Amino acid sequence: MSEQPLIIRQLGRQDYAPIWHAMQAFTDQRSADTPDEIWLVEHNPVFTQGQAGKEEHVLAPGDIPVVKVDRGGQVTYHGPGQQMMYILLNIKRLTVGVRELVTALEQCVVDMLKPYGIDAYPKADAPGVYVDGRKICSVGLRIRKGCSFHGLALNINMDLSPFQRINPCGYAGLEMIHSAQLGGPDNLPEAGKLLSQAFCRLIHIEQTDYREGFDD
Repeated sequence: MSEQPLIIRQLGRQDYAPIWHAMQAFTDQRSADTPDEIWLVEHNPVFTQGQAGKEEHVLAPGDIPVVKVDRGGQVTYHGPGQQMMYILLNIKRLTVGVRELVTALEQCVVDMLKPYGIDAYPKADAPGVYVDGRKICSVGLRIRKGCSFHGLALNINMDLSPFQRINPCGYAGLEMIHSAQLGGPDNLPEAGKLLSQAFCRLIHIEQTDYREGFDD
């Protein structure tokens, strides 16, 4: 259990690349005493291709940029109406293993949606969270210096059509779904708060400090 509050930052709508580079810089510059952080973000339209990503899964990106990034996994789409939750944690200090961390990311989505009567579940052979065979959340992480960054992308209330320009997460024909279709949260402020609270419970963090934007 962490002895200092975890900082949860609400960063609003942002381009992808600056936030990605900020995560890298935060991880590279943090010390053993740096507080852990969660960043809640909404991105402008972008496809991100993981380290093992295969080009054939990017079918027809068109006017949406493709960014090759340093997380695991294949290609996915980020855009307005999707809640990103980036977890910048010293997992060595928290004594949380990578598999346990991925499980917590998936389970926090399951826990968050359950009160709305949504039966979501992870799959052992395909990371992420699903509802009736359709994918609602993608997960991808990077561990560096015993610390995590990247996180999850939860579809809340968004245009899902860009997913048809790719094989989502490397699966041809995988159907995507969002929370608002199912009677779940339909706005990001609500979703981000519930999601971060559920995640913190799972990794046994009791103290959090909510902040708007980055510190000056």
